Amino acid sequence: MYEGVIQELIDELGRLPGVGPKSAQRIAFYLLQADADQAKRLAEVLTEVRERVRFCEQCGNVAEAELCNICRDPRRSKASICVVEESKDVQAIERTREFKGLYHVLGGAISPIEGIGPDNLRIKELVSRLADPDIKEVIIATDPNLEGEATATYLTRMLSPMGITISRLASGLPVGGDLEYADEITLGRAFEGRRTVS
Repeated sequence: MYEGVIQELIDELGRLPGVGPKSAQRIAFYLLQADADQAKRLAEVLTEVRERVRFCEQCGNVAEAELCNICRDPRRSKASICVVEESKDVQAIERTREFKGLYHVLGGAISPIEGIGPDNLRIKELVSRLADPDIKEVIIATDPNLEGEATATYLTRMLSPMGITISRLASGLPVGGDLEYADEITLGRAFEGRRTVS
């Protein structure tokens, strides 16, 4: 344990997701040795982010205006909405350059253990958006884990009566992976989602 403000800095850095005690200590000492202007700029950016960044009123993605860049883009197809758990998932899908529609960020996934139920997510907002007759498909792109699967199942059951096509992202083997290391569920899904190649 260090004394005073150094320990406070380490403690605060350690509260960040994915930052353990050793990483927090390394970051703290990096900041102590960094140029004063660099540390000052970091503090300014943190303050600016808290003041300027908000969530898009339509989709829930991060934005600096009422609507995010994607929702404001007239080139995006309004026929499909891709439902994701978090804003970082939007960026992951955007990097593929495969999806040209709109998004809906739920703000998490159903997790009874953590006390997160459907009412804690942006599901009502999604249902409101689906009243638009231009929307023909909802693509559920939640994580392929227990919480993501529970959320996908809930959404599928809830949205099916609306007459909109509901699809789920395929899951299976990663490129460069070995069959012997794949778990049964992943390998099973790879078989379910197989495509004809000739």
